[in-house]
Amino acid sequence: MKNLVSLSFSTEDLLALDEALGVIEGKLAGMVSLTPSQVRSLAKMGEKSEVFCRNVLQVLDQNPQVVTPALGLPEANGDLAALDALRPRLRRIKLLSTRGEDTLLALGADVMSAALEGYALLKVSGRASGLEDQRRDLGTRFERTSRREDEAAEEAEPA
Repeated sequence: MKNLVSLSFSTEDLLALDEALGVIEGKLAGMVSLTPSQVRSLAKMGEKSEVFCRNVLQVLDQNPQVVTPALGLPEANGDLAALDALRPRLRRIKLLSTRGEDTLLALGADVMSAALEGYALLKVSGRASGLEDQRRDLGTRFERTSRREDEAAEEAEPA
């Protein structure tokens, strides 16, 4: 068995993590959640578009005589500043999230590997130790069913 990761958290560690997450959630409370249809309908600012947008805002800042109040230039400049402030922090959060997901996968793999080795031990020596019934119960995890049986079971379940 290869142990990919070993972690443990004290109660104090978990409380500190929860407190830090609460601070992050509080500081990012103004973030939005968009529906898929909203996402589809929005004009997207990719890398090339970002350069264009920055240049337009800069030219407009330098030439206020062409700007109407309806344009909302101060709001656009504020959005750009927020984007610049938020992007590196979200990059860090995303990296941390990716590492967290990888760690969850590794922890699960470690547990699964140990469980499979333990199950193999039960198959070999479980009968002599009076564990055959438990081994058989555990073995139901490996039973295969056909798609037809799965579909029939789903249809039989009340809605």
